[in-house]
Amino acid sequence: MLGFVGIAVIFVMVFGGYMLAGGKMGIILKALPFEMIMIGGAAVGAFLISNDMAAVKHTLKDVGKVFKGPRWKPADYRDLLCLLFELIRLARANPVALEEHIESPGTSAIFGKYPRIQHDHEAMDIICDTMRAASMNYDDPHQVEEVLDKRMEATLNHAMHSSHALQTMADGLPALGIVAAVLGVIKTMGSIDQPPEVLGKMIGGALVGTFLVFLAYGLMGPFASRVKAVVEEDSHFYQMIREVLVANLHRHPANICIEVGRQNTPHHLRPGFSDLEEAMRSLKQDAA
Repeated sequence: MLGFVGIAVIFVMVFGGYMLAGGKMGIILKALPFEMIMIGGAAVGAFLISNDMAAVKHTLKDVGKVFKGPRWKPADYRDLLCLLFELIRLARANPVALEEHIESPGTSAIFGKYPRIQHDHEAMDIICDTMRAASMNYDDPHQVEEVLDKRMEATLNHAMHSSHALQTMADGLPALGIVAAVLGVIKTMGSIDQPPEVLGKMIGGALVGTFLVFLAYGLMGPFASRVKAVVEEDSHFYQMIREVLVANLHRHPANICIEVGRQNTPHHLRPGFSDLEEAMRSLKQDAA
């Protein structure tokens, strides 16, 4: 919702200020379709040249993050800690029983309690792969931590591609606007024999191309920044998995492993200590 409000503010302030200053929208509206064909079409073409189809689809999908915001909410972080608590307790009490859950998380009764997490392939892969490796005695905390760091770095770099692609478009739009404006001036010079009132409108239409650079700084640039911020915030979800599983490999008590993950979560997403303690107490009672 805040994204829509921001866009509305941009257009109201820009065009409202222009009209209050005595500007006439007729010239802009007449030239706008042709300028948008040149500038927007060139930007889309450059975007297609510099990205493959998978990246194009990924970027178009990620534009929705500008309006939806981060995927993971504070309640999801609490649920993730509860899930990891159950898995760690089971792994220490009955390693054999854990195998059916990490080998088939889609049918697991434990994972099934948390459907939002269960349907996220990246979270499932990190949890199951790490716990599977630990069950195979690949449990050196430092080596596992290094592997997880590299994996998450690669995942984050991939997720950031949409932000980079949008920022590249934002950087190119001002230059494309100048190209469109120059073409408008060339057209105007071809009609130099026309009266001043006609030339004035033609020059005004040509300058619409330069005016449209506000698309770069008012829309595309902020879109890129917002997508980057959302991706970085969602990455904390996977970082918390890393913190808890590495603490588990250090053989800390299950409650301490969970607290390590909780403490390493940003404040605005961090579950409350009492709230989390109550949720884990309920899990212990259900398991009893």
